[in-house]
Amino acid sequence: MKKLLFTLLKIVGIILLAIIVLMITMYAVNAISDRSEKSKIQSYGQHVEVDGKNMNVLIEGSGEETVVLLPGYGTAAPALDFKPLVDELSPHYKVVVVEPFGYGLSDITDKERTLENMTTEVHTALQKLGIDRYILMGHSIAGIYGLEYVNQYRDEVTAFVGIDTSVPAQGGGEEIPADGFNLLKSSGVYRLLLKLAPDQVIAPDVDKETWDQIRMLTLRNTMNENIANESKYFDANFKAVESKHFPADLPLIFFLDGNTTDVADWIPMHEEQIKDSIHGKVVTMDGTHYLHHLYSKEIAEQFRAFLSEIEAK
Repeated sequence: MKKLLFTLLKIVGIILLAIIVLMITMYAVNAISDRSEKSKIQSYGQHVEVDGKNMNVLIEGSGEETVVLLPGYGTAAPALDFKPLVDELSPHYKVVVVEPFGYGLSDITDKERTLENMTTEVHTALQKLGIDRYILMGHSIAGIYGLEYVNQYRDEVTAFVGIDTSVPAQGGGEEIPADGFNLLKSSGVYRLLLKLAPDQVIAPDVDKETWDQIRMLTLRNTMNENIANESKYFDANFKAVESKHFPADLPLIFFLDGNTTDVADWIPMHEEQIKDSIHGKVVTMDGTHYLHHLYSKEIAEQFRAFLSEIEAK
């Protein structure tokens, strides 16, 4: 019995030692890779100073009308995530992708991620770029920020386009705990998971080089200080716009995932948002939450047709 017990303890000890060695190895590989990838992340767009920090903005195209794109929550590299849509829109419009603080190549800010701060920062960036008349187009939680934005700066926004955008009625939900996730990142476990399951990197159909840039920015930005702080204000930010509506005279079109089961009454809630609009439309698509990854061409075409119909009336 003593010999058997000793053998079992030895096996357990070897297993524990192997786990410790594996964890140390993953931690070391992750730390080395983080440092190495800093020099491999390629610049795109331009920096605009907002509150003493650099906000990254990508501008493509030179059309008479301007489309400003706002990302969904936690999008690691908005300008790259929107690339297929930018490619479809830029032959006809000046397209501006704003990367809020903590997103893409923008700096981290120490300001709280309140609705007021985030909308003011985006507006300040556009003002500094001399952009004061534009169509606002956003994905996911940009439906909440966009609703606030339109009410604050109605004289600048000429239309709003939502890509499976959030609505106040769905509620903001609970804060996402960042500590556990950041432990996965710093330990190297998250890097290993993305290595083993690369489809976990949320990206459109782009070339290998662009995909790898998105992967590196995903590893860097996921649940950073600003993204984590933004989730802290989910509930407050959603509640802040509960009584607000899109102006009736503002052209309003929503492209929605017709298959979603995550939120009850997803399509009816958006139909409620356009019910008083002079020019309002809901378009359902057979896709996922990231409709612009699959249907950029269709979104651009239907959006342009929608505006043309309005101009023809």
